[in-house]
Amino acid sequence: MSEFKISGTIKTILPTETGVAKSSGKEWSKLNFIVSNDEGYEGREQIYCFQIFGQERVDKFLKFNTEGTQVDVKFDIQVNEHSGRYFTNLSAFHVASGEAVEQASQTPALEEQESDFPF
Repeated sequence: MSEFKISGTIKTILPTETGVAKSSGKEWSKLNFIVSNDEGYEGREQIYCFQIFGQERVDKFLKFNTEGTQVDVKFDIQVNEHSGRYFTNLSAFHVASGEAVEQASQTPALEEQESDFPF
């Protein structure tokens, strides 16, 4: 399975949605959030809507993230069919924010590091 990753700024955190599964009767919760960056055509703003599913994950996301936070989001693309219509979700499974993102962006890649070798 491929791993997808997007870096950007949290633009909007939508309200948490909750409900009860019809088949099992278990409660569920999900949260959608919007991330934007300038990686679109000719530097235009590109936006992505990610989904987090599960109360623990939603609570953890809300504890460490706010609108305006720089994040790296690792996600899966999921497509579901219902009554002949197809729905695509960007399901976030890892969101790194704040200092972790800043440190990663400040660490030079191996190719960029200076060395004492003459070649």
